[in-house]
Amino acid sequence: QVQLVESGGGLVQAGGSLRLSCAASGRTFSSYAMGWFRQAPGKEREFVAAISWSGGSTYYADSVKGRFTISRDNAKNTVYLQMNSLKPEDTAVYYCAATLGVVVTLRGVYDYWGQGTQVTVSS
Repeated sequence: QVQLVESGGGLVQAGGSLRLSCAASGRTFSSYAMGWFRQAPGKEREFVAAISWSGGSTYYADSVKGRFTISRDNAKNTVYLQMNSLKPEDTAVYYCAATLGVVVTLRGVYDYWGQGTQVTVSS
């Protein structure tokens, strides 16, 4: 069992930055690949970024590549999403999730989800 709690969301102007954190409970955190997803009002939840259990591999949606960076600290049971050059279209609730699966860009393979944190980017 893994419990996930996101933090770090807020209101920021376009071009600004935010860093999201996701704290995980459980001794097996380092076994899981971790992902970030987001859901804007009226839209499907979409993949943003993912990182392998070791941190050696990272994956990004095309819409955030070059602006967002995912990282993890297994000693602190925490995964991060550094978001730079934010745009109004990045406005959404951001969720972190954990999976033992292989295809980490697919929402359906994730077993555990956090409650989400709101990110609002003003123009």
